[in-house]
Amino acid sequence: MNKKTGNIFKGDKVIWMVFFFLCIISVVEVFSASSSLSYKGGNYWGPVIKHAGLLFVGWFFMMVVANVSCRFFKIATTPLLIISFLMLAWVLVAGQATNDASRWVSIMGIAFQPSEIAKGSVVLATAQILSAMQTETGASPGAMKRVILLSGFFIVLILFENFSTAFLLGVVVFLMMFVGRVPFKQLGKLLGVLTVMALGFLALIMVAGNDEQPLPDKQLLTEQTVEKKETSKISKIFHRFDTWKGRIHKFMNNEEVPPEKFDLDKDSQIGHSKIAIASSNVIGKGPGNSVERDFLPQAFSDFIYAIIIEEMGIAGSVGVAMLYVILLFRVGRIAHRCENNFPAFLIMGLAFLLVSQALFNMAVAVGLAPVTGQPLPLISKGGTSSIINCVYIGAILSVSRSAIKKEGTIVTKGMSRILAD
Repeated sequence: MNKKTGNIFKGDKVIWMVFFFLCIISVVEVFSASSSLSYKGGNYWGPVIKHAGLLFVGWFFMMVVANVSCRFFKIATTPLLIISFLMLAWVLVAGQATNDASRWVSIMGIAFQPSEIAKGSVVLATAQILSAMQTETGASPGAMKRVILLSGFFIVLILFENFSTAFLLGVVVFLMMFVGRVPFKQLGKLLGVLTVMALGFLALIMVAGNDEQPLPDKQLLTEQTVEKKETSKISKIFHRFDTWKGRIHKFMNNEEVPPEKFDLDKDSQIGHSKIAIASSNVIGKGPGNSVERDFLPQAFSDFIYAIIIEEMGIAGSVGVAMLYVILLFRVGRIAHRCENNFPAFLIMGLAFLLVSQALFNMAVAVGLAPVTGQPLPLISKGGTSSIINCVYIGAILSVSRSAIKKEGTIVTKGMSRILAD
């Protein structure tokens, strides 16, 4: 019986445990947080059954990928990059809009976000470049240039429709270069250039974007208002600037607003997430007992962490965060045991993808970052993102099966930057 179980659950057992705990939390919390979907659809069980079905599909793909040898991941890199480019180009030209962002494409009635595929493709390619250009003293000087050219191309394609995804992907690529032993001098220069570019881009948003504030009823358009409307046409190409500017203003506004003056209609996500956290009373209300799920938009996806805090309290919220931390450190241990560079860099990149997105989602839910559309990996209700995150776990499990502990390899030295044996 143990042999049969071992054949099914191949790979690192700790990764399996983290995955199952996240899935269990996901089903429970999505079931609790989907009250608005249940009400609209008239089906109490519908949303959670659909979500559980997607997780099952994700589990199936995870099992398939976990049984694929790591060398085949290299072969898939070029086709995935081509597919990612074509789909990202498609979404920019004819993407389906949701919340003013054209991030979706539909094939045979199935809608998905090409950026989800592009993220994994960029990590694959970056791992391949870094592993191919390793020397005894670290990555060769030309490695960073190649990584920047390739990843930068895809990050720019993602940027104008999904800024937060592009930003997080950039962070992941930078961390991969750090782990891949790109010289500190090169990384320092890159960080300085990126800081200047980020400040310039922020200034462009603040200048070209318009605050999204509706005019009061019966207000006549003044010359200043008309001029502002005309100016907005110039920035039509960058239509997301208005949204980004509004979110930045809200996040940077430190003015204390009395509860009776807070506009819950205008800032419902921020307001109800804070109410959910404050009403948890440290110990939480218990699974299924959330009140704010009925009022918080996207309670089952972008703001599910606020519902987790409301229902499970501080202990539950810390426990969820620790699952992602355990995932990162366990992947680091597996990478430390890898004999070859490519699988080690690949799984570290995939772990960085999952954990950075999770931490950012949590930061948004508790008010430490501007509101974005990043779901909580493997917990939030989702479609393609849930399945692709399962595929990432499958790739990590595949590498964990073949990881061989060999002291003194290039990877062991590279991993020592972030992990002490």
